[in-house]
Amino acid sequence: GLAAIALGLAGAAHAADPRHPDWPCQQIMVPSLSVAAFWTSPPIDDVGDAWKNDSTINDLVLHLAARRTPLEEAEKAAAGFIAGTTAEKQQKAKLLFAGLFATLNSERGQVMDDIERFSRRQQQLREKIRTELTDLRVHEDAPTQDAAAVDKLGNQVAWDTRIFDERRYTISYVCEVPATIERRLFALARAIQQVLD
Repeated sequence: GLAAIALGLAGAAHAADPRHPDWPCQQIMVPSLSVAAFWTSPPIDDVGDAWKNDSTINDLVLHLAARRTPLEEAEKAAAGFIAGTTAEKQQKAKLLFAGLFATLNSERGQVMDDIERFSRRQQQLREKIRTELTDLRVHEDAPTQDAAAVDKLGNQVAWDTRIFDERRYTISYVCEVPATIERRLFALARAIQQVLD
């Protein structure tokens, strides 16, 4: 059992990308998104945070960005908002996309920070288990074995290993969240741009 635990801990120690040692996901770590990857319509450089000053757009951005809002509903609402003259449509589109990009990129960044914090906690737990395993071996190999201490350490190793494994299982789902946010942003940007086209 101890050998299997040690092997499991060793196998979990490698980051997929050595440039980001705290990034536990298989997906490549891209710290922040680029507007150009999502938006080919009129440049939004002149918009800044102006979308925040328009309560209608600000509220719409929050509604569309929320993952609890079904994507199909969000796409329709985004497209439906882009109305008026050509100039009005372009301005609304720029403001709406700028808001969505800022909001979703920020949310994605927070999720990625959380994933890295989670990974660092896993590394700390891994080291704790390694120390516990070493202590357990010392107690088991002692000439006068303290059965109570061996039981206590064995139980602690089992408990910590269970937590470690459950977290490792969870991380594969959590690692999908940044990609889910990116897909949402892409779909909403496309819905807005199709109205302009």
